[in-house]
Amino acid sequence: MFDFITNLIDTMGAFGVGIVMFLENVFPPIPSELVMPLAGFNAAQGSVSLLAVFVWGTIGTVLGAWLWYEVGRRLGRARLQRFIGKYGIWLTLSRDDVQNAIEWFDRHDKGATFFGRMIPGVRTMISVPAGLAEMSLPRFMLYTTAGSALWNLALIAAGYLLQSQYDRVVDYLNPVTNLILAVIAVTYLYRVARQLMQRRKA
Repeated sequence: MFDFITNLIDTMGAFGVGIVMFLENVFPPIPSELVMPLAGFNAAQGSVSLLAVFVWGTIGTVLGAWLWYEVGRRLGRARLQRFIGKYGIWLTLSRDDVQNAIEWFDRHDKGATFFGRMIPGVRTMISVPAGLAEMSLPRFMLYTTAGSALWNLALIAAGYLLQSQYDRVVDYLNPVTNLILAVIAVTYLYRVARQLMQRRKA
């Protein structure tokens, strides 16, 4: 995974950062915590513009978030509940999980959208309840862009300031990202198996 990220950024520069950050929002196991510090490190080495990395990274992030917002908005609450009733077991979600998430978002829409962009594991999926709650698109884009820009800036700065130390970190990143993917897969299979067993008992 890390090799794919580095090759894309090396080949396409700041625009590649934008592509990876878009994919990070569509496919959450690609972690921004690796992508943006790497981009900051490359900027420190002079191979790419620091401003371009920030701009394209944020554009990619916001476009990925907007995609999930549209999924939530077009799906709608009633259709989502029917979908979860049929297929929720494969998403390890229940109707109560979805309803609780929507009600919580209704109470904290602006703060959830802004701060959710900075929380690993929440960043991507916070856009879905925003669409389900029919949050206005201008408001969604405002808070999503602000939260994404702040998060990306912090990660880029970390990579930029590490500079020579980053070379030592790189050797560990690929096995770590592969381990993260493996943990996600095992956790998913465990949750599906547990829900299947609970249904059989019921």
